[in-house]
Amino acid sequence: MMLMDCPELYSLNQPVHLLRLVHKGCFKIDIKEFQVLLYGGQVVSWKNERREELLFMSSKANWKPPRAIRGGIPICFPQFGNLGSLEQHGFARNRMWSLDSDPSPLPPANNQSSVDLILKSTEEDLKIWPRCFELRLRVTLSAGRLTLIPRVRNMDNKTFSFMFTLCNYFSVSDISEVRVEGLETLDYFDNLNNRQRFTEQADAITFDGEFERVYLSTPTKIAIIDHEKKRTFELWKDGMPDAVVWNPWDKKAKALQDLGDEDYQSMLCVDSAVIETPIILKPFEEWKGRQEISTVSSSYCSGQLDPRKVLYGFH
Repeated sequence: MMLMDCPELYSLNQPVHLLRLVHKGCFKIDIKEFQVLLYGGQVVSWKNERREELLFMSSKANWKPPRAIRGGIPICFPQFGNLGSLEQHGFARNRMWSLDSDPSPLPPANNQSSVDLILKSTEEDLKIWPRCFELRLRVTLSAGRLTLIPRVRNMDNKTFSFMFTLCNYFSVSDISEVRVEGLETLDYFDNLNNRQRFTEQADAITFDGEFERVYLSTPTKIAIIDHEKKRTFELWKDGMPDAVVWNPWDKKAKALQDLGDEDYQSMLCVDSAVIETPIILKPFEEWKGRQEISTVSSSYCSGQLDPRKVLYGFH
């Protein structure tokens, strides 16, 4: 299906090359090096200038609505995990979003490749979560940097609170050769230990088994260093103080129907999140977050990369 067949796409800031039907009712927007689904408002692909895929997608991902799609960058709203009365991770990731023709007050996207999406509360949503809202998302790719700007506006006449998470599934060469820097000395909830609170003691996070933690009051930058690929993801975030780090490892991977048995070896989730202290919005107030992901080369062969250079850009 080409753009000319889809008049609702003319509101995009830049031309969309192709709108593909992934599954009945599930459309994918192709813009340069990234792809976004209207279903879930979910980025499902991001490639660098060498056409290498940077985001992980499960080999058993279920692309059929209303199931959530495992991979890319799903959006968890208004709940994270089972921390509430709603379905796991809330409902935003398995709703059909629309193109946003009026993304103000954000400035125009100029010459950048960008798409604006919106999710509005429906009668179905109000039955399970009786709050009237508008959830907007701008996705932009510029100079190799993928930027997501989520916004939530309270359209109700009463105050409400919510959690929010951008679940970043990073593609890595071998999880046992990956380290995460920037979260050392921080407190975290260990979801594998009844959400008990601990303090990170390691100089960097490495992986040799199932891992699921919510780090609290995290810095604006986190580095995900892939030794084998000599590549580092730089994750920059604002308005989302928490960070979730997750890998299911072998036993859990086999228990998940939408994840291949060996997929855990090539994936790592490091999420930008608001979990410990939910956002509170008064009527017609708006919350805005921001996340930027870029990659840099890691030229070392062994030993620890100087975290100051990765996290703070020191030379």
